[in-house]
Amino acid sequence: MNTETPPVAAEPAPAVAPAATPTVVPIPATTPAPATATETDVATLLGEPASHAWYRRPMLWGGLLVLVLVAAGLWYWEAQKAANAAPTYTTQTVGRGNLTLTVTANGTLQPTRSINIGSELSGTVLKVNVDVNDQIKKGQVMVELDPAKLRDQILRSTATLAAANAKVEQTGATVKEAKATLARFEDVARLSGGKVPAKTELDTARATYDRAVADDVSARAGVADAKAALSTDQINLSKSSISAPDDGVVLTRNVEPGNAVAASLQAVTLFTVAEDLTKLRLWVYVDEADVGSVKIGQDATFTVSAYPSRKFPARITRVGFGSTITDNVVTYLTYLDVDNADLSGRPGMTATATITAMQRNNVLLVPNTALRFTPTTAGAGKPAAKGGIV
Repeated sequence: MNTETPPVAAEPAPAVAPAATPTVVPIPATTPAPATATETDVATLLGEPASHAWYRRPMLWGGLLVLVLVAAGLWYWEAQKAANAAPTYTTQTVGRGNLTLTVTANGTLQPTRSINIGSELSGTVLKVNVDVNDQIKKGQVMVELDPAKLRDQILRSTATLAAANAKVEQTGATVKEAKATLARFEDVARLSGGKVPAKTELDTARATYDRAVADDVSARAGVADAKAALSTDQINLSKSSISAPDDGVVLTRNVEPGNAVAASLQAVTLFTVAEDLTKLRLWVYVDEADVGSVKIGQDATFTVSAYPSRKFPARITRVGFGSTITDNVVTYLTYLDVDNADLSGRPGMTATATITAMQRNNVLLVPNTALRFTPTTAGAGKPAAKGGIV
C-alpha cells in the first residue's frame, strides 16, 4: 500500500500545478452572472422598478434643496434686520427757486348784492310780467295785484276826508257864533257897569266860545287824519304793482297768476334778484389755524366742479372777526371778489379756493424732510432715526 501511493501523487503534481491556476480563477467570477440575470428576470416579471444608485435618488436631492432654501431665507432675514437697524440717508442737492405758502378753503359763489322782492299787501296776483333769468330795469313792473279792494278803500277814505272838511266848516261857524255872543255880552256888561247881563250868563257865553274853539280844533285834526288815511290807501294802491328796485337778473320766482298773497305776518318773497352777475363774491370759511396768514388784498384762485381744469382769479376783500362753529370746528367767513365778465360762474356753485398767503422768489430751497430729521447718538437711550435727507 505504501509503495503504490507515492508514485501516483508525486508525478501528477508537477503536471497539474501549471494548469490549475487558469482554471480556478474564472470559476468564482462566472458564478454570480446567472444569479443577476435571474433576479432581473424576476423583477421584470413582477413589475417592480429597478433599484437606483444612492446618488440618483430624488428624495436626497429634494431634502438638500429645502435645506439650501431655508439657509438662504435665514441669511436674507438677518441681512434685512441688520440693514433696518442702521439709519438710511437720502441725499438731495439744495437749490434755488420760488417758494409759495398757500391756504385752502371751501365755500360758495354768491352775488355781490341780492334782493328779495316781496309784497307788503295781501291780495290776489293778477299778472306776472317777468320770469327767471330775465334782465330787469329799475322801476319795471314785475307783479300786479288785484286793485279792486284798494280802490274801494280810497273811495271810503275820500268820503271820510270830505266829511271831516264839512265838520271843520261847521265848527268854524259855531266858533264865529259863540264869539259874537260873547262879544255882545261883554259890551253890555261894560256899558251897564257890570249890572247886566248876569255873571252866570257871561260865564256861559265864554264857556260856549271855548267849547266851539275846541270843536274846531278837533274837526281840523279829523281832516288831517282823513288825509293820512287817504294817502295810505293811495300808497297801497301804488304798491299793488310791484316794481324792480334796481337793475338786475331774476334768480328765482315763487309766484303765479291767481295765487293768493297773505302778508299779514311778514312780507312774502316773490322774487330773488341779483344786482350784477358780472361780479360775484366767493364766501369761504378759513380754518382758525390758517386765518392768521390770510389778509385783505391777497390774491387767490379757485376752481368749481363745472370747470375742473380752469382756475378763476379772485382777491380777498374781507376777513371776518366773528367765528362760525360747525361740528366743533372754528372757521372765519372770508369774502373774495370775483370777476365774472363771461358769466361762467353762477350763484350757489361750490368752489375750492387757494389763497396765496406768502410768496418768495429765488430763495434757497431745502426739503421739509430734512428739517424733520433728528439724529441721535449711540447709547443716548433714544431710538435711532430710520431715515433722513442730508
